Amino acid sequence: MRGYRSPVVLPLSSAAMSALTLSTYWRSSASYRVRIALGYKGLAYDPQFVNIVEGEQNDAAYRAKNPIGHVPTLTVDGVPYVESVAIMELLEELYPEPPLLPKRADDRARVRALVQTINAGIQPLQNLVVLGRVAGDDQAKRKEWAQFYITRGLLAFEALLERFEKEAGVHGPFAFGTTLTMADCVLVPQLYASRRFEVDLSKMPRLVRADAAARELPFVKLAAPEAQPDAKL
Repeated sequence: MRGYRSPVVLPLSSAAMSALTLSTYWRSSASYRVRIALGYKGLAYDPQFVNIVEGEQNDAAYRAKNPIGHVPTLTVDGVPYVESVAIMELLEELYPEPPLLPKRADDRARVRALVQTINAGIQPLQNLVVLGRVAGDDQAKRKEWAQFYITRGLLAFEALLERFEKEAGVHGPFAFGTTLTMADCVLVPQLYASRRFEVDLSKMPRLVRADAAARELPFVKLAAPEAQPDAKL
């Protein structure tokens, strides 16, 4: 088992005094990821709410910042950065403590593999544009499509967690060891979406455990969809 590393938030450096604005939507998985990462690093930001259900992401002003019209966008001192994983990597570079990635190169590769299993293997296939394209307004067909691809990806995530236990001695309670990592930042929002689509998680005990551990943390609770000012429950 890897040694314990305390996730204490250190005093902010001068670099960390940058003005941060997050364009976000309460139920966006990708926005949720970045909210968790910002909270973990103890970074304050001004939220800019973009209602993607009502099409606000297609406004010209927003497309000027994010040409594909996705959320989130993180603006740092007036400069916009797009794509949630790239944004989390940027945060890791600008504000390295507490870290979202392990110190060892092989362990960083393992965490990034977990991230991409969700980011590339699941999330794009469940977003509004894809669901609308493949199923239109047919809610049953949307659910069937999403359940298939979510289950496929989460079973792979579970298999990787089992492999990492055996080959690297990595154990929980989090997705990759005893402290939260970027893998948890993507896992928690994905399981939130998975429950919305009524995905059966009974064959995925490791990721269910990791999700439960992460959601007990105060900053993760503050990042939750239902805690957002723009939430429509």
